[in-house]
Amino acid sequence: MSVSRPASVGFPQHLVREDLRDFAGYSSARTSGPTGSGPRIWLNANEAADPSAVDAQGRCRRYPEPQPPDLVEAFADVWATSPDRVVVGRGSDEAIELLVRALCRPGEARDGVVITSPTFGMYAVSARLHGVPVVDVPQLDDDVGWRVDTAAVAEAVGRSGARLVFLASPGNPTGTVVPLREVADLAATLAEQAVVVIDEAYGEFAAQRSAVTLLEEHPNIVVLRTLSKAHALAGARVGIALAHPDLAAVLRRVQAPYPVPAPVAELALAALSPQALQQTRSRVGRTLVLRDQVGRWLRDLPGVRAVYASEANFLLVRAEDPDGLLTALDEAGVVVRDLRHQPGLDDAVRITIGAGTEMQQVRQALDRLNPTTTGDTTPSAITTPSAVTTPTTQEPTR
Repeated sequence: MSVSRPASVGFPQHLVREDLRDFAGYSSARTSGPTGSGPRIWLNANEAADPSAVDAQGRCRRYPEPQPPDLVEAFADVWATSPDRVVVGRGSDEAIELLVRALCRPGEARDGVVITSPTFGMYAVSARLHGVPVVDVPQLDDDVGWRVDTAAVAEAVGRSGARLVFLASPGNPTGTVVPLREVADLAATLAEQAVVVIDEAYGEFAAQRSAVTLLEEHPNIVVLRTLSKAHALAGARVGIALAHPDLAAVLRRVQAPYPVPAPVAELALAALSPQALQQTRSRVGRTLVLRDQVGRWLRDLPGVRAVYASEANFLLVRAEDPDGLLTALDEAGVVVRDLRHQPGLDDAVRITIGAGTEMQQVRQALDRLNPTTTGDTTPSAITTPSAVTTPTTQEPTR
């Protein structure tokens, strides 16, 4: 259930852009209307008088709530937090942009964004679109896989004066998590200097607890979640920022009006029902089983240099001949992500774990590329799990 209690520690307001601290934002017809219950005749938004021919029930005739109360409450319920910490938007991408917009002054050299390459590209894109400098602290690739050097991140913030740190956990494209203890230590170190954003787009696939558990103690932590991955609603574009209530209020004020269309809000609310959440857990369980099967097979494939351990729904693969691998998959009609343009990944691809039949096609294509493969090379070696439920400690519970 959602938790309604005041934040015990205040948000450092000096991290918000000075020119936006008193900014009221756009006053929409929905936010400036009368309060109270009872029937209303709504004539304050210049909406059509009757429904569209393609919307006979008139579900879309009225502007939606900027932050649909039922949906906000449902997200708060899922994450056992208070509704005033929840900001709903058009996927995690909008949350990223809102954070850059609210905290970083365009053209100001000391209001930068810290990223840890290789990582999700939208952090740098949003920063550059807002005229904000990007400071890159490359991840370390060693015997245990990719990892974020949080000490180096803290040093970079101190040196550059950056206002935002973006950490994807699990990482995209690395698939590795940032340990919660390191997240907490980094947030404590940067308590008066920067906001630490933990992007948990792939959190449902991870064994580690969500950083949502750190919000109460660390007001400068923001957690991003999405319905695009485990919840199978990428086309709906729904994501949330979970933040200190004071920062969440700022994000709402700098957000464009009506970010969540009414049909999308209904779909998202249904996705957070107990039945839908159970289906999501089953979907995640099947994906984890397939991920391990595909990973074992790829590691035995000639020409594969490395398959990194992953806590997401994909695998990061290094190949001796990435051109040949990509060509073989393309000829089989399989599209994977070419990562050779990313720092430190000039021989790498990212393979999403799709359905069992899709992964069989991947195997067939790469087995044809390596006809001397030993062992069990039949497509049936990759099987589709039937009724698998693999709980993770990040799974939403209601």
